[in-house]
Amino acid sequence: MNLYFTPNSYQWIAGPWLLLTIAISVNPVALANNTIVIYGDSLSAGYGIDIKQGWVSLLQNRLLESGYNYQVVNASISGETTAGGRHRINDTLKKHQPEIIIIELGGNDGLRGMSLKQMKDNLAAMILASIDHQAEVLLMSIEIPPNYGPRYNQRFRQNYTTLAEEHTVNLVPFLLKSVATNPTYMQADGIHPKANAQGLILDNIWPFLTPLLQQASSEAKPPE
Repeated sequence: MNLYFTPNSYQWIAGPWLLLTIAISVNPVALANNTIVIYGDSLSAGYGIDIKQGWVSLLQNRLLESGYNYQVVNASISGETTAGGRHRINDTLKKHQPEIIIIELGGNDGLRGMSLKQMKDNLAAMILASIDHQAEVLLMSIEIPPNYGPRYNQRFRQNYTTLAEEHTVNLVPFLLKSVATNPTYMQADGIHPKANAQGLILDNIWPFLTPLLQQASSEAKPPE
């Protein structure tokens, strides 16, 4: 699911394959006290690459290298929409009890021209459910192709900013910054990032995640 592509590419990605869902998970880290759930679509599910090369796996490695005691659970599904994410959010939260949840959804809604109000409502429901489960939320902003028109694109982008402000959650401005427009980093389909782009994607996320890691680590410490 790329957000910069030709009309021909759009015809390809908007096809029936989007209805297929593939759940990909990351092996838990032994003895980790805290859990981070990645709740996204194909951009987080590692479509077209070895799962060990994906940014989610790289995140697990960086956490360990940086001294953060977390296990990462990848609950992402290729082709997922915000409606699908809303439907399964409570089960996911109950199952994994995350301290942090990273929500990376909405791109497939935009590519299908779905209602932006419904998209916003679905994302809001996921954010509120996560907060109710005492999970810190990191929201990922996605951008869609210009052929949808400036008004739709502006409203789509604004949804993420508004949600972050309304619910006081951290926002990653654009997950694929410096990746989406560079063919060196994109797979042959022009849709999904290559393995060599995954580190850049993680670099886009890391500055917005670390404040939540520090907060969670602080809260996890016993009182002195």
